This record gives sequence, structure tokens and C-alpha cells, in this order.
Amino acid sequence: MMRESFFKYIQFEKRYSPHTLTAYQNDLDQFYIYLSENFQIEEIVDVSHIFIRSWIVNLMEQKITPRSINRKITTLKTYFKFLLREGIIKTNPMLKIQSPKTSKRLPVFVDKDNMDKLLDTIKFGNDYIGLRDHFIIELFYATGMRLAELVSLKVDSIDLYNNNIKVLGKRNKERIIPFSVPMKDVINKYLEARKNDENHQHTDYLFLSTKGKQISRRVVQSLVKKYLAMITTHDKKSPHVLRHSFATNMLNNGAEINSVKELLGHSSLAATQVYTHNTIEKLKNIHKQAHPRA
Repeated sequence: MMRESFFKYIQFEKRYSPHTLTAYQNDLDQFYIYLSENFQIEEIVDVSHIFIRSWIVNLMEQKITPRSINRKITTLKTYFKFLLREGIIKTNPMLKIQSPKTSKRLPVFVDKDNMDKLLDTIKFGNDYIGLRDHFIIELFYATGMRLAELVSLKVDSIDLYNNNIKVLGKRNKERIIPFSVPMKDVINKYLEARKNDENHQHTDYLFLSTKGKQISRRVVQSLVKKYLAMITTHDKKSPHVLRHSFATNMLNNGAEINSVKELLGHSSLAATQVYTHNTIEKLKNIHKQAHPRA
């Protein structure tokens, strides 16, 4: 019962995304199953830091990555803080829990030359699907928006007069992202094809499936993977790779980090600074190749 109240709390008060909500639900389900099977504990008030540490050790023994374990710990921290606020528990067992250290991974991105190759030379097709897919790839790379943000766009999110697009980000935080004049041509071609196809006239969502419904995340992930496979051998070929490519290439071309932060919709500068590591690595390579004493 308390779990249901907690999920409503993070959904409606904290305004967590559906993706995060699902992750939290899975984490808590796994935690409760572990407590029941290993310690016969059914009531959350009986949980101490000892049982939580035991679960974390069990996850480590299963070779779960420190990054994934830390996300599960974050779930428990949020959950027990909620229980403390509601008066269900008197002390927070998470205060005695430390998170495993994680190694910093540089974001996977596609360089400018390969992105230019994809967008300028690959044939997407002039039918609705081709124009839609081209627009989606362009939009990810031109704006750095998230997958959830893209599939939620409406037709009226686009302002063709002022050349910008309105995005509803995490926790319903709205931001305005500009787009270039060449991008406007891609948008107009797509909107014309969308308007002329009778299967796509009954909803306000910008990107639609072949049946005229709001496009799904899975379809977008699949088409991004398909086109990135044409230009890169990276194992990861996801919409987030295009977001990383947008941020890294912006910084490599001299964009101010605070501006990139706002465009990405990050709440803190620390989240954006990870992209500077790629820029620094590029500078190191240039220095090594060009400096006579390197």
C-alpha cells in the first residue's frame, strides 16, 4: 500500500518521467523480493541498514555494474525519505549506506564529419516515412533533445516564424530551442507530407506511426539505430548518442558551456561538464600531433 502511495508521490508531486517511474518500481520490486526470500521480511519497518547492505553485496556478486547499483540506491534513498516524511519509519536506514564508486565513462558520440555524411548523403526517401525519419535524426542532432521529449512533441510545438521549438522536459520544465534556416526546409517538407497523408490528420502529435498514432519510443530507437549503423561502428547507436553528439560538437566548436546546459535542459552544470572531457581529449590529441615536444 505504501509503495502505491510512493509511486503516486514521485509521479504527481516529484513529476518523475514514466521511464524513471518504471525503473523505481522495478528496483523496489527486486528489493522486496530479496527481503522476503532471504530474511522473511514483509514489513518495511523491520528493514535495517544491515539488510540493505546485504542486498547491495548480492547485486555486486551478480556482477551488476556500480552505476546500476547506485541507481537502485537512489531509489531506496528516495523511498525511505518518503517513509520518514509520512511517519511510517522513525529512522532512515539509508544514512548508513555508502554508494559504490563508479568510473567516469565518456559519452559516446558521433563526430561532425560522420554526422554530415549521414544527413547530407544518405537517402532517406521522399515519402512520409523517409521525410519523418530524416526530420527525427536532424532534430535530435540539431537540438540535443531527449527521446521522451521528441515523441511528446505536438505540431504546435514548432514556431516557424521565430525558428524555434518548444520542448517539455523533465518535471514539466519547458524550454525553447532555436533551429537553423536549413532545418526549416526539412520541417516544411515533413509537415507538407504529414498534412497530405489522410492517415496522419487525426492527432496533434508531431511524429506519427504508419497508422497515424503517436510514434512510440521503440520505433524511434529502431530507426536511429538503423541510420547510425550506416556511419559508425560504436556499440551504442541510440537517440542519446545523438544528444551526446550535439553537446560535444557544440562545445568543440566553441559554444559556451552554460548555453549548452540550457539547450540540453540540465538542472546543474555538473551534468553538462561531462561533455568537456571529450573536448579536452580532442585538444590533447591535437597537441600530441602538432607540438614538436609532445
